[in-house]
Amino acid sequence: MTTSQAHRPHRALRHLVLGGAAVTTGLTAGTFYVFSCAVMPALGRSDDRTFIEVMQNINDVIENPVFFAAFFGALVLTAVAAWQQRRSPGPRGWLFAAFAVYAVAFLLTSGVNVPLNDELARAGSPARIADPAAVRDRFEDAWVAWNAVRALLCTAALALLLRASHLTARHLPQESAYLVSATGSRASR
Repeated sequence: MTTSQAHRPHRALRHLVLGGAAVTTGLTAGTFYVFSCAVMPALGRSDDRTFIEVMQNINDVIENPVFFAAFFGALVLTAVAAWQQRRSPGPRGWLFAAFAVYAVAFLLTSGVNVPLNDELARAGSPARIADPAAVRDRFEDAWVAWNAVRALLCTAALALLLRASHLTARHLPQESAYLVSATGSRASR
């Protein structure tokens, strides 16, 4: 068994983790992007009570295993990918940068958007809110602005992961053409 064959499972695992980090980061970036370019502009056309009701419903249903798998998975898989590549000078810096950028988006979501969601939920049933315009005003502009920031951060993290993936693929050790060739005899390998 050649050295490159012995390291194949480790390389495959690193590629799998890096790919998983990119996919989950991309899904999270896409979620925030869709809110920025479609969901919030559409809701912006709604009256105050409809806006509040729909956002409360969205905030309830988005807390599900599928979203959490991507949202938390991006953080964990990027951290693992950075750790796995800590001795690889090409992708290492890109992976640590991707982790740092995604961590900022994660903290922003946890520290700004989620508390705004919780405040909106505490407002109660939209039909019973005395001043829905005031509730919406406290929520909408801040939530939309910070969502755009986290969408940009997640997109930047994805770009950094893709760059790291490219560098990882470029720096793979190449096997001898003779060992890969189907024409070489097994006895001489």
